[in-house]
Amino acid sequence: MKFIDEYQDSKLARGLAYKIAQRSTKTISLMEFCGGHTHAILRYGIRQLVPKTVEMRSGPGCPVCVTATADLDKAIALAHLPDVIATTFGDMIRVPGSYSSLQQAKAEGADVRIVYSTIDAVEIAKANPEKSVIFIGIGFETTAPTIAASILKAQQEKIENFYVLSLNKLTPPVMKALLDSGEVKLDGIVCPGHVSVIIGSHPYEFIPRDYGVACVISGFEPLDILLCIDKLVEQIEKGEPKVEIAYPRGVKPEGNRKARQLMEDVFEIGEANWRGIGIVPQSGLKIRGKYEQFDAGKAFSVSLKPPREPKGCRCGDVIRGAATSPECKLFRKVCTPERPVGPCMVSSEGACAAYYQYGTLENSQGF
Repeated sequence: MKFIDEYQDSKLARGLAYKIAQRSTKTISLMEFCGGHTHAILRYGIRQLVPKTVEMRSGPGCPVCVTATADLDKAIALAHLPDVIATTFGDMIRVPGSYSSLQQAKAEGADVRIVYSTIDAVEIAKANPEKSVIFIGIGFETTAPTIAASILKAQQEKIENFYVLSLNKLTPPVMKALLDSGEVKLDGIVCPGHVSVIIGSHPYEFIPRDYGVACVISGFEPLDILLCIDKLVEQIEKGEPKVEIAYPRGVKPEGNRKARQLMEDVFEIGEANWRGIGIVPQSGLKIRGKYEQFDAGKAFSVSLKPPREPKGCRCGDVIRGAATSPECKLFRKVCTPERPVGPCMVSSEGACAAYYQYGTLENSQGF
């Protein structure tokens, strides 16, 4: 199977891991900024495969997890409005807000529907002209173009009952925020693959230039990740940090120009609220004024109580890389996928969900 089996070859993986061990003399800290990478790293036992000199941390790579509680509360309140159909991707349904969740709202009679694409939400609006259909838009640069496309489709087809609550976020600004905070010292970054398909490699160039931190874009198979780590170790050992692409079959330096143009046409950049981090300037995508008729944040008014975080939950620390999931006292005891306390245990890209499923070498697929 081209581009799959080739990147899961255990013999090649062990050989590459041995190469990394031979090259690595300095103790270094790497962070991945993608939930898909977190799951792959734990699933295949990558942390156990690389030498002890290489420490790997998970960062804010799960869009559901980084959605602030206050934003979740707003989405849940919108779902409770009369004559509203709330639509979103599946991971959002079970994420707990301060007092409820979209799943609970649905149980209480709200019309909450899971969709598999933003266009599905537009079609629901077409089929239900007497209702207001709100798409709760979360995600990074990967999903933002599809949300932009849905707004353009609604405009072209004169669908006046379709709205988007834009909670989309941008990745490079939060990388800058974490580096500026200095809470976790990083020597290298495993840059996200899917995000980089859209934005390319150029937006990361400030990281080696301004912070002296190595950057390599990785794919999602085990050999992709090991190749990425090998390149990061090489850069760090030589003291020559730069941006490299270790995922050339998916990422070009310039990214996807058409997708970027869609984003730039529909959205403008503003601040965004990140769970565990707070307000990060220039990290959010807001709907431009010329499309404000589709902006759920402007079209609907809701009254919200002050947000509150679940007691004892360390999702914020996990998102910042300041703690690992097993270091949370709730992990596996109170907080499980069946009864999640925080979003990191809910989402398919959440670090806690990954640790729960693959957190030991015995649980990982391994090599």
